[in-house]
Amino acid sequence: MKPSRKGSASGPADKPRFAFAVATVCGIGYLKPGPGTWGSVAGVIVAIVSHPFSWFLLFGQAGALGVVGTAPLWTGGLGTWVLLGPPIATWLLLASLGVRSSRLVAEYERSADPQHVVIDEVSGLHLGLILGLAPLGLPSAISNPADRAAFALYTGLSLLNWKYLLAGFLLFRIFDIAKPFPCRRLEKLRGGWGIMADDWMAGVYAAICLHLALHFHVL
Repeated sequence: MKPSRKGSASGPADKPRFAFAVATVCGIGYLKPGPGTWGSVAGVIVAIVSHPFSWFLLFGQAGALGVVGTAPLWTGGLGTWVLLGPPIATWLLLASLGVRSSRLVAEYERSADPQHVVIDEVSGLHLGLILGLAPLGLPSAISNPADRAAFALYTGLSLLNWKYLLAGFLLFRIFDIAKPFPCRRLEKLRGGWGIMADDWMAGVYAAICLHLALHFHVL
């Protein structure tokens, strides 16, 4: 872990508390051992919670979704985005907040990549799980309304499949630690981009492996 020095040469700076809360995911980054592992666990939880299907199951509405093939709401564009919009919007929000908050924390501690910043793991794993389920032929693969609705439900069911989640978690951690090309180059990007981008790349690698595992019925 790199030593950190708070504040600046001219004097102590005000601690960016909101940025710390976001970057450490409400303190998860301070958990030991392996804050990156704990951040990845948080990424799995975020992926599950951000998908509306989890809430439908929680409130006992899964049966209503069984008519997905015939109900106009779920086969239309609105129904698709009701299910797919929140996970995608959540990732975009985490990514944008992560870039800014990680930069502020790194600047405050005068460290290139503080160990307790784990919003990058949360965002990277979430991206890996989303891309791991995305049809390879987007957008043509879901141009049909019924196919869109089926895909939306498929993502929800997969994010509740412990085998898929465990595989995504392990694959992401392997690539996040090993940092295959171009992860190390992405780390050199300036500011929060360097902190976040290498984990996004690790998520892409994890998604490719998940696609292969699903194609060959390993999961």
